Amino acid sequence: MGSARILAVDDERDTCEALADMLSAWGHKVEIAFDGHDALRKANEFRPDVVLSDLAMPETDGLWLLRNLKEELPDCPVVFLTGRGTIDAAVESIREGAYDFIVKPLDTARLKVCIDRALEKKETMREVQTLRRRLKQLGSSDLIAQSVGMRKVIELVEKVAPSKASVSISGESGTGKEVVSRAVHNLSLRRDKPFIAINCASIPATLIESELFGHERGAFTGADQRRPGVFEMAHGGTLFLDELGEIPIELQAKLLRVLEEGKLRRLGGKVEIEVDVRVLCATNRDLKQEIKNGRFREDLYFRLNVFQIHLPPLRERRDDVPILVQHFVDKFRGDSGKRVSGVHPEAMEVLKNYDWPGNIRELRNAVERAVILCDGELITREHLPPDMAGKSPERHTFRLPFGLSLDAVEREYILGSLQRNGNNKARTAEVLGVSEKTLYNKLNRYAAEARAQQAPGGGGGGPLGGQGSDGAMGAMGTNSFVIR
Repeated sequence: MGSARILAVDDERDTCEALADMLSAWGHKVEIAFDGHDALRKANEFRPDVVLSDLAMPETDGLWLLRNLKEELPDCPVVFLTGRGTIDAAVESIREGAYDFIVKPLDTARLKVCIDRALEKKETMREVQTLRRRLKQLGSSDLIAQSVGMRKVIELVEKVAPSKASVSISGESGTGKEVVSRAVHNLSLRRDKPFIAINCASIPATLIESELFGHERGAFTGADQRRPGVFEMAHGGTLFLDELGEIPIELQAKLLRVLEEGKLRRLGGKVEIEVDVRVLCATNRDLKQEIKNGRFREDLYFRLNVFQIHLPPLRERRDDVPILVQHFVDKFRGDSGKRVSGVHPEAMEVLKNYDWPGNIRELRNAVERAVILCDGELITREHLPPDMAGKSPERHTFRLPFGLSLDAVEREYILGSLQRNGNNKARTAEVLGVSEKTLYNKLNRYAAEARAQQAPGGGGGGPLGGQGSDGAMGAMGTNSFVIR
């Protein structure tokens, strides 16, 4: 991550100043405070991206600061520095909303990784808030778009909706043709009347006439009672016929008559019924070619094709992917009771670069699956369908500084993987290709090493302990390598 504003808080002045020097050497802009009240005042003035605070301070401790910061700067991640004696308080701080804690004496490599991830999370949450504001501006309609192509579609919808014209909507499967038809209805003078949608391809050819126009009792075997068709049910409102090209040629003449005269006769009936219905339609078929092949009536085509709206596939409107993703995250979070709030930037890149052959329907299913799998706040790449994640042009990168031992590299990779998987040890072990017992053994060893460092003579190297600001981490900006 680049430069950030960091507020460093510690009641020991030497430690606080040493911490500030190290953070400044990493390229960050730093303010310091020596107690909770001072930190809260400076946080309101400085507006930090991250607060890095000692947990055990006299009078106003770290938990007091955290609770007050949540009211003033709810999106600012707080990382606590804690000694061995305050581990329980550190765990409690996580429950209350702290981003993470690091045991003293500081391992500067761990601190650097933690700060970068906290900044990454803050940026993600900022993007989430931006997307939510944009969704609010777009209103409650499911017709969500900010790409140039879809903004043109919305303009066409707004122009044609108040008229009585029939509308033909084209586009690949899953592009949202029914959503557009519903938007036309909702913006029309018929908005308070019924909106009925049927998929002609899902109805057997032998039943489609009855589905459209209804039937009288005894009209055919099994017709034990009178049943109105969708034209009657949509009276005064709008009827959306999806996959129009699937209507048999012999039934198209009857459909044309209903459209032209506003009258129908139920199957097996003798009385004509007047209906006032605006018809919208959609099809994946090339109707002009169907006309040439004798499978679709030309006069019906011209009757329904008064106004055309074409929906671009999702791969041609990638600017809409983030806002659609956030829309579905918010929807499925509410349905499932999960605390998922957004999508990790790396996972979002995967979603934006995928070609979406199933269009918005496929995107919706992918997000619903991810919300079900996600136990944390952010959907990560691991929560996406495997075939989708494999198509991303960028694989996950994990940055480490030069100068670390192989044991330290392994430790950082394991701890990083654990955090990336929402502290889920079973999933982390699976990702790392080791048994849960092996993972627990390593985590217990890391905890023992941290406790040993706390013992007298356990090392520390100055007020901060660890490697110091002029160690390997000091060169992170230029002398680092990337595991891909």
